[in-house]
Amino acid sequence: MKFRYIPYTIFSLLLTVAAQAQTKPEDKKTDPAKPASGTLTEEIEVVRPYKPVLADAAKIRRSPDLNNHKPFRPNQTYLILDKRLELNSDIRQLDAQELNAAPAPLFENNYAKLGFGNYGTALGELYLNTGNDEALQAGFFMKHLGQSGDLNKQRGTRQELGIYGKSIMDKITVNGELGFDRLSTNFYAVNPNISNFNPDPKKQRFSTISLKGELLKNYEQTQSSLDYALKADAYTLSSRYGSKETSFALSGFFNNTYKQFNIGVNSSIDFTKTKDSLDIGNHIFRANPYVKFQGKNYKISVGVNFVQEFGENSRTNILPVVIAELPVVPGYATIFGGYTGDVLKSSLRNFAYENPYLRKNLIENAIEKANVYGGVKGNAGAGFGFKAMVYYKTIQNMPLYANSPEGLERFEIRYDGGNSKVIGLEGELNVKASEVLSWTGKVEINKYDMATEEKAWMKPGIRLHSNARLAINKKIRIDGQLVLNGDTDALTYEYVEGLDPQRRIVTIKSYLDLSAGAEYLIKDKFGVFVRVNNLFGNEYQQFLYYPKFGINAIAGLNYSF
Repeated sequence: MKFRYIPYTIFSLLLTVAAQAQTKPEDKKTDPAKPASGTLTEEIEVVRPYKPVLADAAKIRRSPDLNNHKPFRPNQTYLILDKRLELNSDIRQLDAQELNAAPAPLFENNYAKLGFGNYGTALGELYLNTGNDEALQAGFFMKHLGQSGDLNKQRGTRQELGIYGKSIMDKITVNGELGFDRLSTNFYAVNPNISNFNPDPKKQRFSTISLKGELLKNYEQTQSSLDYALKADAYTLSSRYGSKETSFALSGFFNNTYKQFNIGVNSSIDFTKTKDSLDIGNHIFRANPYVKFQGKNYKISVGVNFVQEFGENSRTNILPVVIAELPVVPGYATIFGGYTGDVLKSSLRNFAYENPYLRKNLIENAIEKANVYGGVKGNAGAGFGFKAMVYYKTIQNMPLYANSPEGLERFEIRYDGGNSKVIGLEGELNVKASEVLSWTGKVEINKYDMATEEKAWMKPGIRLHSNARLAINKKIRIDGQLVLNGDTDALTYEYVEGLDPQRRIVTIKSYLDLSAGAEYLIKDKFGVFVRVNNLFGNEYQQFLYYPKFGINAIAGLNYSF
C-alpha cells in the first residue's frame, strides 16, 4: 500500500517542474538601436478612436467630477459710450415711443349727388378734383336745383358752374376761379283780395359770368416782415329784360410788421357800369391806411377810410376807423369795440340775387357814416365759441324794397334820403362737442328809425338762424336747420277808380322754417339721403305776395369716387 503512493508522489513533482518551466523569464534590457538578430524586443501600441459600446455605460459616473474642469478665459472687448450719466435720484421724463406710421386713408376727391322730390324738385351736384396734393389743386363743380309749385307758374331754378385752381409755391399762393351763375323764376305773385290780380306771370332770369384771381404772400414767422395780397374780380350780368352790369375791381393790401407795430394800407379801385332804368357808371376808389399797436394785453388799430366815388355821381368821403380789443380772461374772453365808417356800394348783382322780383331801378350807393359797436367774444376750449355785440349805426341813403305802383308783382328800390338810425344786438354761438355733435346759432335784433320813409320796408326786426349736425355712427348722420324771421313791414298800393294809387302799409307775419335731413352710408363710397324742408308746412312769405313752397321732401343717392 505504501509503494502504491510512491508513483503518485513522483508524478506530482514532475508536473510541478513542468509548470515552472512555462513561466517567461525576465527580458534583459537591450539597446533598441542594436536589436538581437531574429528577436523582437519592442512593443507596438495601436491607438484608435474610442468607440464605446453599450457595456461601457456602466462605467459612467453618476456624479460629476467637480475637480475636473477646464478654465474659461473669454475674449473681452470694450466700448465707451458718449452719453451723459443720469443721476438715479432725478425723476426723468419718459420718452414717448414713436408709433408706427398709420396707413394713408383712401382719399376721395370726387363726389356726385342726385335727388328728386315733390313739387317737381330735381337736385344734381358734381364735384371733381385733381387729387390730395394740397400745394397744387384744380377742379370743377356743377349744381342744379329746380322746383315748381301749385300756384300759376310758381317756378324757380338755379344753376352754378365753376372751374378753379390753386397753387402754393415757396413764397406765394395763387388761386383763381371762372364761374357761371343762372337764376330763373316767374313773377307768380298772388293777392287773394284782388281777383284777376296776376293772370299771366312773366319770366325773369339773371345770368352772371365771373372771373376771380388772387395772389397771397405765404406766412412767415419773423420779427419784421412784409405781407401783401392782390385780388382781381370781374363779372358781367344780364337779365331777361335787357338790364346789364359789368364790373372790374382790383384790390390789395400791404402790411409791414415790426415788433408790436403794424403799418399798412388796404386799397381798391372798382369800375362798374350799370344799365337798368338808366345807364350809369358807379366807380369807387378807396384807401384805408392804418397803424396797429399790439401788446400782451391789448390791440389797437387807428386809421381812416378815404373813399372817392366817380362816374355819374362824384363824392369824396373821409371816415374814421378806430378798433380796440382787450382780453379780460386771457385765452377765454376778450372785450372789443370800435368806431368805423364806410361807403356801402349798391349793385344790380347784389339786389337781383337777394330779391329776383325786381323792376328796373336806379342804382345808388349808401354811406355808413358811423358804426359804433362793442361786445365780448371768446371761447371755452376748442369746442365752444361765442360772440355778443351791440351797435349803433347811422346810414344815409339806405336801400329798401317796396312793391311798385306800376305793378304790384314787382319791387322797386326805395332809398331813405336822410340819415337812418339802427340800434341792434347780434349774438353768435358755436359748439362742437366732438366729431359726433356740432351746433351753430346766430341771432340779430334791429330797431330802425327812418328819416324819410315810414318804416324799414322788408327788413324784419329779428332774424335767427341755427343748424345742428349729429353723427350717430359711422354710417348714419342727421342734421337740422331752423330759420326764424320776425314781423316785417311792407309798402303796397290800393287802386281806386279815378284816383292815383294809394299807399298802404301791411305787415308780413313772422315765420318759422324748420328743415331736417339724414344720410346713410351703404358702403364706403355709396350712400342715400333724404331731406324735408318746411316741416310745419307754412306757406309763409318772405316778400309780399310771394308765398313759399309748403312742406317739400327730396331723396336721392350720393357717390364718392
